[in-house]
Amino acid sequence: MSTGEDPAQQPIGKHMRTGPLKAGQRVQLTDYKGRKSTITLVEGGQWHTHQGVLDHHRLIGQPEGIVVENSGGYRYQVLRPLLNDYVLSMPRGATVVYPKDSAQIVQVADIFPGAHVLEAGVGSGALSISLLRAVGDAGTLNSYELREEFAEIARGNVEAFFGQPHPGWNIHLGDAAQKPLEIETPGGVDRVVLDMLAPWECLEAVRTVLAPGGVWVSYVASVTQLSRLTEAIRGSGGFTEPEAHETMLRTWHLDGLAVRPDHRMVAHTGFLLSARRLADDQLPLELKKREKVSEPSPEDKQAWPGTAEDAAQLTWDEEGLKTRTVSGKKARRAAATALKHAQAAEEVTPGE
Repeated sequence: MSTGEDPAQQPIGKHMRTGPLKAGQRVQLTDYKGRKSTITLVEGGQWHTHQGVLDHHRLIGQPEGIVVENSGGYRYQVLRPLLNDYVLSMPRGATVVYPKDSAQIVQVADIFPGAHVLEAGVGSGALSISLLRAVGDAGTLNSYELREEFAEIARGNVEAFFGQPHPGWNIHLGDAAQKPLEIETPGGVDRVVLDMLAPWECLEAVRTVLAPGGVWVSYVASVTQLSRLTEAIRGSGGFTEPEAHETMLRTWHLDGLAVRPDHRMVAHTGFLLSARRLADDQLPLELKKREKVSEPSPEDKQAWPGTAEDAAQLTWDEEGLKTRTVSGKKARRAAATALKHAQAAEEVTPGE
């Protein structure tokens, strides 16, 4: 059914989110136990489980919200996955930024339509999708990633979500501490979002490319990273006093009068540290509360070394921080799957 809107003038990705279900789109199937499965619709395709077979042609051309039965009589509720669902089910190499954190990043960083945003640490592209939706068709996002296989996973996931390449998105391979200095205009970036192991290494690059008043948000997993980055920003003198928080998400059990918190929750995933760029040659105000801060002990200083000699004694990498290392084989497999989904999504015709 046509909406009367010129497909060429539609916002990027709208054709993947509205109208009847089409081949190439992702759909989410929910069974009677609330279990969700996400599949890509294919002409002539079938979805096989131990409970039976569901033909894709029974879904293609139908509206969202239908309930269908497979060959074994099992019923499924059919909807397009929301962004929250999509990022948790898409192929991944690096761990994705959880939706609760992506939402906070977009809000805290004040990502606005038309903004030029710098992102470092693309991972699997979950945060990139949220940033691209926030900057809109008129905005731009420059993403920097060290590992080529991660960049390919992200590219496939983003294109599968929007159904096409986003015109405002560019991925650059290289060190985020150096590469932006080659590409970005000094003071030309509105917002900076970093999701990496050692964001303090990008301090000079951020100070150079971020516009006065611009917001810098970093997503870090550990207290030691949070402490080291905070002291680096304070010591630079070019930013406002850093602010940090984390978000806890707790769902509730709803069953008649049995209304209570669920026994399990998404608790700590990471910290968000934010600060704003001051104008050139300006120093932050001396906040009164800083007078009460005790002098760090030698042990504290060793956790976030302040000199190159001290830093050389610590290794701020996945091994040093005891985080999971993603093998090249797994990343390449995820990249191939993401590319397959992107190619299927690009076959969806806008406006039909």
